[in-house]
Amino acid sequence: MQENLEENQDQIVDENHLIKIRKEKLKELQNEGKDPFQITKYNRTHLSKDIIEKFDDLEGKDVVIAGRIMAKRIMGKASFCHVQDSEGRIQTYISKNDIGEEEYSLFKTYDIGDIVGIAGHVFKTKTGEISVHCKELTLLTKSLRTLPEKFHGLKDVELRYRQRYVDLIVNPEVKETFLMRTKIIKEVKRILDEKGFAEMETPILSTIAGGANARPFITHHNVLDIDMYLRIATEMHLKRLVVGGFDKVYELRKII
Repeated sequence: MQENLEENQDQIVDENHLIKIRKEKLKELQNEGKDPFQITKYNRTHLSKDIIEKFDDLEGKDVVIAGRIMAKRIMGKASFCHVQDSEGRIQTYISKNDIGEEEYSLFKTYDIGDIVGIAGHVFKTKTGEISVHCKELTLLTKSLRTLPEKFHGLKDVELRYRQRYVDLIVNPEVKETFLMRTKIIKEVKRILDEKGFAEMETPILSTIAGGANARPFITHHNVLDIDMYLRIATEMHLKRLVVGGFDKVYELRKII
């Protein structure tokens, strides 16, 4: 038990130290007039998935991508990094000869998690990996916190639920689950709509407790100065809509 506590404390100290270093890097950028948080718009032309799937059409052509740096390999005057966007990851090749010594030196200070914009042309490396040859590099967002270690990832279930945004970054399969849920709900709605049902939104708070024997959550409405109950079911309000003249109604909402 004592060893675990000491290990956790060491991890916290290390993380705080890394955060401090990243904040110092951001401060240096801001002092040099290169504050990434001042960039509010960046026009990309392609997503990683588009480039990979349409390589035959895009080979040698210019593209603009944007995403988060997930891996980086510095090799003297040239480097490789993997950029992750909403559709996947793609490798980029970055050379000092292409972007200049100053920008290349700056790139070497970028951290895993930073969000960058890259303009360049599509090509395939000697190993056969589809990549983007960078001609122009832009730091769009500086990541001040570290991502989980890449080999072990984020596996603590409680931490994954409390920090879903990190879970989505490092565990791509989780994102697929979210997308699948969206598609299922969309399809359910489509079927109900085709059958003549009307989607409704009923009140979340009610002046009376509903939901059979379930124990209600009670809150106080300050403006009206009355106690109200968080809904447990939408049935009561949907039935009122039927009474009011709607033959077919449905609602897909959060129920507590």
